[in-house]
Amino acid sequence: MSNKYDLVIFDWDGTLVDSADLIVDSMQAAFKEASLTIPTDSSVKNIIGLGIKEAVQVLDDSISESDLLNVCRLYGEHFVVRDIGEMKVFDGVFDLLDSLAKGKTLSAVATGKTRKGLVRGLGRFKKSHCFEITRCADETKSKPHPLMLSEILEATSVPIEKAVMVGDSIYDMEMAQAIGMDSIAVTYGVHSKEQMDPYRPKIYVDSVSELSDFLFNE
Repeated sequence: MSNKYDLVIFDWDGTLVDSADLIVDSMQAAFKEASLTIPTDSSVKNIIGLGIKEAVQVLDDSISESDLLNVCRLYGEHFVVRDIGEMKVFDGVFDLLDSLAKGKTLSAVATGKTRKGLVRGLGRFKKSHCFEITRCADETKSKPHPLMLSEILEATSVPIEKAVMVGDSIYDMEMAQAIGMDSIAVTYGVHSKEQMDPYRPKIYVDSVSELSDFLFNE
């Protein structure tokens, strides 16, 4: 068991899976096909972690409802087309999940992906059986609202002081802060230490191995 926590809740994109470039390419292709202004690389990276509808609305705050639904649909189609080959996970992710499982520490996922998107991803993820529960933005409230964390705590019966949120974005950090849960900020994802600093994570880690060291060592 982790020396510090009974439940480790992971973000998906940018924390477990190295998918930022794939998301950027897919979102830009969706906007282009919808004949809308194509967002920049940096603006798309900045919304990774939000639910798809919330993300598109941030990228175009005057988008119509019909265009919003169209872009969301096109994004999913382009993502599937581009998501080929072996899933790119960050070095050490599978070993960390194995170690948590062997130590009887629960793992969970809290993601901005849709359930359909996560199911597809989990189908290609070699350690999906390690997750006790997963929550997606389209079946609860999108980050940074903390509802998905509350639902995970309720489902696992783990007290909040024995749980931690691990993520790479300000949305992960804000969500944890809002509910009073510890957070761990990974710096190899989409948001910088400076961006996440206002949310006062317990620690910053620059790699999965550093994350593992923190979880398993006093």
